[in-house]
Amino acid sequence: MNIKNLNTSIYQLIEETSTNLPKDVRRAIKKAALRENAGTRSAMSLDTIQANIGMADMEISPICQDTGLPTFKIKTPVGTNQLEIKAVIYECMELATQRGKLRPNSVDSLTGDNSGNNLGAGTPVIKFEQWEKDYIDIGLILKGGGCENKNIQYSLPCELDGLGRAGRDLDGIRKCILHSVYQAQGQGCSAGFIGVGIGGDRSSGYDLAKEQLFRSVDDINENAELAALEEYILENANKLGIGTMGFGGETTLLGCKIGVMNRIPASFFVSVAYNCWAFRRLGIKIDAISGSILAWKYDDGEKINFAGKQEADSQEEDKVIKLTAPITEAKIRSLKVGDVVEISGMMYTGRDAIHKYLSTNDSPIDLNGQIIYHCGPVMLKSEDDVWHVKAAGPTTSIREEPYQGDIMKKFGIRAVMGKGGMGPKTLKALGEHGGVYLNAIGGAAQYYADCIKSVQGVDLMQFGIPEAMWHLQVENFRAVVTMDSHGNSLHEDIEKSSLEKLSQFKEAVYS
Repeated sequence: MNIKNLNTSIYQLIEETSTNLPKDVRRAIKKAALRENAGTRSAMSLDTIQANIGMADMEISPICQDTGLPTFKIKTPVGTNQLEIKAVIYECMELATQRGKLRPNSVDSLTGDNSGNNLGAGTPVIKFEQWEKDYIDIGLILKGGGCENKNIQYSLPCELDGLGRAGRDLDGIRKCILHSVYQAQGQGCSAGFIGVGIGGDRSSGYDLAKEQLFRSVDDINENAELAALEEYILENANKLGIGTMGFGGETTLLGCKIGVMNRIPASFFVSVAYNCWAFRRLGIKIDAISGSILAWKYDDGEKINFAGKQEADSQEEDKVIKLTAPITEAKIRSLKVGDVVEISGMMYTGRDAIHKYLSTNDSPIDLNGQIIYHCGPVMLKSEDDVWHVKAAGPTTSIREEPYQGDIMKKFGIRAVMGKGGMGPKTLKALGEHGGVYLNAIGGAAQYYADCIKSVQGVDLMQFGIPEAMWHLQVENFRAVVTMDSHGNSLHEDIEKSSLEKLSQFKEAVYS
């Protein structure tokens, strides 16, 4: 095989998967936007999402800053050297990371050290299968941590909130799948897609579920019973009212694909792989001799080209509250759930490693009155030694729940920003200390990178680029107040209301 051509082909696949959303996904997002009620928080979110897709197209930059754990599914003809393909993938992964198409995401599970090049034990995931066709088929999915953390596996029979007992039958499977959408709420960057695996063991069930995400959004299941179930889930999950980013709204789920395999008598698993709206999976067919691309997969139908950032600013400007840090307690207490804010000035990133560090150490900078942004950006350093932000959307905030309230009080932080909301401990601290939680639009990494005008500094780089504390100068950085200092939480309200709606499907029958 021509290794030079193979290298070019696989690098193209990685770059396109990270930066260019597939046609079928674009159509699903456009359909959701047309269905949403104008002027709502969800409509604003979908406007931002569409603008972000357009900006990623123009900049050839990551759609979402969390480029996830890359998973390659590869089918090769008999006699193909799989070791050569694996070596080329490693080389292309490293190059794509150097060029800012991927965020360095491979972390040693024992030491916490980031390899810096996306290579390490088990990363990337590469799965080979031999087949009798004469070409190589390579699929790639970049599934971020926010949606990966909302994967869920059920062992039937079981008891489910709002739905009661789920038995070892098709109705029990139905209940599990509906519950999987409910439990994800906005933390997985809804509206999302789900792949479902019925049967197998714990590991093969999840693998089957993720395999379903490689299907086209538009296909119809060959199994008539599963086709009916897919249609039922898509229709009724959108009646839960969770909406885009968990803000409430008409669209919670964009696609549902279900597969089935045999199991042993003692086990009955239903495994669900949840994927965010930034559904980054593509595939190529490669000539086994030349190494060149024969065709791209998911290339059928219309490609919707979304406009850039100007299309996202649909919120009435007179209703947007301007914030500049440091922010006073009085200003923070004047904010309430539902307010749309735009931040200018400084903000500081802080994820898992930073929060753990700050819980037992002093801060490297004065955080009094400041904003902490739950974000692990994609960063590149120019030849003149200046850092530039390539992608900078929010990460899922609930991971910081054990630390957040205490850290806000300790350092005088007035606002934290991320996605998906936080829990009762943080909500209590917001009231006691005078703080707010700001929900940015998950996955909108280009939209927010454009709001970052310069990098003023960085601390704690020993934790790696995604986990370091970046000092960011921002302008008109938009978010929604979803937890305020008066004990109100939009996330708590949506979870309660969606549970009530979920319970309506306890005895539902479909055909």
